[in-house]
Amino acid sequence: MGTRAFTGFEPAPRIGVWQELKDALGLRRRTVGVAQIEVTSVCSNRCGYCPRTELDGHWKSRHMRAETFVRLWPLFRESGRVHLQGWGEPLLHPDFLEMVAFAREAGCSVSTTTSGRHMTRDLAEKLVDSGLDVIGFSLAGASAGTNDSLRAGIAFERVLASIRLLQEVRRARGGVHLEIHLAYLLMASRIGDIHLLPGLMEGLGVHATVVSTLDGNLVPHWRHECFAPEEREKILPARKELEAAAEKARSLGLDFHYSLPDPEPTGRCFEGAEHAVFIDAEGNMAPCVHLDLPTTLDDPCRRIFGSCLTDDPLDVWNSAPFAAFRAALATPDPDPACRGCPKRFAVGNIG
Repeated sequence: MGTRAFTGFEPAPRIGVWQELKDALGLRRRTVGVAQIEVTSVCSNRCGYCPRTELDGHWKSRHMRAETFVRLWPLFRESGRVHLQGWGEPLLHPDFLEMVAFAREAGCSVSTTTSGRHMTRDLAEKLVDSGLDVIGFSLAGASAGTNDSLRAGIAFERVLASIRLLQEVRRARGGVHLEIHLAYLLMASRIGDIHLLPGLMEGLGVHATVVSTLDGNLVPHWRHECFAPEEREKILPARKELEAAAEKARSLGLDFHYSLPDPEPTGRCFEGAEHAVFIDAEGNMAPCVHLDLPTTLDDPCRRIFGSCLTDDPLDVWNSAPFAAFRAALATPDPDPACRGCPKRFAVGNIG
């Protein structure tokens, strides 16, 4: 990954001075909250709970092409944030840094999530210099014993070493713009690790932790580690631990975000799908990452509303079918693919 020009890529379109000023002052209303871009579905890890592992023989491993990414420029101009990560390890894309620069030119914030496996000093320096706003590091446990049994290919200590290296480089280069987060996956059998998170955050100097849970619809063999809305015997003790950890984190001046399902739907999508869009590595546009798994299977839950390769991405976003899908999320009768999604039941301290 160098600072060379993005392959097959013209420079980002010029923005007028007045538009640049409005962007800088936050005066321009953007209609899309988050555009999540699957820059790659390639990953060298084999986490047991990942759909990639369960569906290995059907998985489509591919990088997004330059011509696909640049087609998203109109969407980036209307997005508050561009998140460069989908069903793969984004830092494996050879043009990841150029993608960050291109999205930043659109005047939006840019974030990503990584396993941390491929971090080097050279890459850390380039990430800090790229203008990236937020980078999250994935964990599935707050200790080596819990994390490493779930995440084949990326050891707990390797993740921590990558965070410490990036922190060292960030501070040395005055990269105050870059926030480092933990993207923490909570398993039902591992709630005993939750109390360790505030201390881990403080020791690493990370800015925030975002706790998520598995979707049993995606990984049926891992339903025992999920939190279904009716499973109050799992949810209540987990919520108690999360509340205590959030309070401890706040006392340290750190952000700690989490959610768990209530028994009844909340009338909204906790992931904010009403104002978000997911674009896979082939340019297909879907409501969220859960509704577009990169497999060769005929997935009844896949929802594709168009492609940025054949249409203007804003036209797809504003199309009647896509708008109707988003509007239905706030009703008791959303699209069938969303009815059992735990995000419809999720309640937490964000959102």
